[in-house]
Amino acid sequence: MPTLLLPVSLPDFLTQPLRAQHDCVSTPQVDVRGLVVPGGYAVTETLLAALPKLEIISVFGVGYDGVPLPLCRQRGIRVTNTPDVLTDDVADIATALVLMTSRRLGEAEQHLRGGAWPQGAFPLAHALRGKIAGIFGLGRIGKAIAHRLEAHGLKIAYHGRQPQNLPWQYCDTLIELAKAADFLIVACPGGPETRHRVNAEVLSALGAEGTLINIARGSVVDEAALVQALENQTIRSAGLDVFENEPQVPQALRNCRHAVLLPHIGSATHETRRAMAQLVLDNLTAHFADQPLLTPVV
Repeated sequence: MPTLLLPVSLPDFLTQPLRAQHDCVSTPQVDVRGLVVPGGYAVTETLLAALPKLEIISVFGVGYDGVPLPLCRQRGIRVTNTPDVLTDDVADIATALVLMTSRRLGEAEQHLRGGAWPQGAFPLAHALRGKIAGIFGLGRIGKAIAHRLEAHGLKIAYHGRQPQNLPWQYCDTLIELAKAADFLIVACPGGPETRHRVNAEVLSALGAEGTLINIARGSVVDEAALVQALENQTIRSAGLDVFENEPQVPQALRNCRHAVLLPHIGSATHETRRAMAQLVLDNLTAHFADQPLLTPVV
């Protein structure tokens, strides 16, 4: 059986079939032919150097920004991920964050649970209809978010590498998108090209009536600039499912009353995680049988 390296904990519904079909180890060994890691895991050059026979890296997630693709291409190492199967769940979380921030649902629940309702009604929030959702990164997930928010009465604008043949407003720059948007929704890939693209200048352009939503990668947002923008009311609020150094979330961000914070649960449903696991298994099976990969990155 081919030897696989599983360097970190993965769900039992993935590790059990992996162990049934492969010889799985938890530390680098020279005979390792496959590497299975969760999305966002940093695959270092040092780790790859310790795996001279590595043939494939199968990412249990859609994001592969932690994988050094140029080095993998140089060595002929295949890379796969698990796109599509998590699109709907992640788009649902983005929609939920838009609703939670606009209607202040987290604060409203605390108002009730804390016993404050008898002393007075909860303050008014903001409606969605007629607002503009500016989506940064209009890929599979970005489009799914757009369709959901259109159903809530929002208008759609977007920014990406290039305009697409779609009936939505394209903005040439991220600054232009932020200026147009009531909700700036980050749905682009992570990695060096997008690191801190949402910075103090972008947040200033979003403005005091704007809300930042991030379901992509924490690295895309300058977290220190975001905290400052929330504290200074440069923007109205933020809804985040991802963070720069997760699972560590700065106390200053946790203290921001108008920030809705979720522990990276975008794809965290039984149905989606099992479908992601099946894609990992199917890609590995295809590779070791010399068959075409189902979802190749490299």
